[in-house]
Amino acid sequence: MNTKLNPFYCVVRRFAFALWLSVCFASLAQGQSESAVAAAPAEETITIWTMFQQGGWAMYPLLAFSVATVGLAVYCALIIKEKRFTQPEATADLRAAIEARDASAALGACDAHPGYMTDILRLGFETVSDGYASVAEVNEALEERAGKVLASPLVFVQYLQVVASVSPMMGLLGTVSGMVKAFRNIAAQGLGKPELLANNISEALVTTASGLLIAIPALMCYFYFKNKYMAASSGIYERLGEMTRLMKKNGMVAEHSAS
Repeated sequence: MNTKLNPFYCVVRRFAFALWLSVCFASLAQGQSESAVAAAPAEETITIWTMFQQGGWAMYPLLAFSVATVGLAVYCALIIKEKRFTQPEATADLRAAIEARDASAALGACDAHPGYMTDILRLGFETVSDGYASVAEVNEALEERAGKVLASPLVFVQYLQVVASVSPMMGLLGTVSGMVKAFRNIAAQGLGKPELLANNISEALVTTASGLLIAIPALMCYFYFKNKYMAASSGIYERLGEMTRLMKKNGMVAEHSAS
């Protein structure tokens, strides 16, 4: 068979030649791209430590604020619990002492179950032991003690609000510091070398972002634990009212003072 006159053979030969040229051009292009990548300088890896260094001096107080946020959140999670406030495990012993009208036994129950509610009730039972056995006098003593006892856990919740308020301000102060340095470099060297301003601009942006990253979770933790505190403190007042009514029902306290 004469292959020169076969149209199918001609088409196959042309297709094979075109395929060979494509492979050659692709290999050449790949070699050039690999050479360009090899010649290009490696990009600097951005880590938390490099960002911390770029932030400048303001990152150190911001680091302290971040540690304080975590510590306060963990501590508030441990102390602000409804069971810790209302102490349901002490109910049986307190009821037995009140029904027996025994103030000494009630004080012993408070010692056996230390906590917020028993700490407040202790002053009420001490008031009864001292001879002030009216409902008004006992309630006044309980109110005085409750204000002091319940203020202790609230202090740590308020610290979260302080951190949430101060962190953005510290970040803004770092921003101002970075911009001041940038303008000083512009005044000294002009705008011909913008790369010299990169560190100052990085300091300004990193501190602002860091302040916000600390303030947002701190503010969220503040409102979360504040709501838990309000619910727990409302529960303790409910339990105190229950114990006062039980004292009145069993004759441990009277409606009016004997004097």
